[in-house]
Amino acid sequence: MSTTYVTSMGDRGRLVVPAVLRAKQHWDLGTPLLFIETDRGVVLATREQAKRALREQLAGVDLVGELLAERRADALAEDHS
Repeated sequence: MSTTYVTSMGDRGRLVVPAVLRAKQHWDLGTPLLFIETDRGVVLATREQAKRALREQLAGVDLVGELLAERRADALAEDHS
């Protein structure tokens, strides 16, 4: 689902989000939006949308297991030096 919408920077940095996009995203008046800066550009999302995207990105990743493996490898390298 990728659609492009165009808007222009207005007075004092204001942006108008097109009505069709607001309706599709269920962004009502007062909805807090995050501007997430990445190496590839800026993502505009609600907190819930950002959390969902992050969960999807991290699905299946065992961060604790990776950290433990790193620490064990470091300890082993120290023992052999």
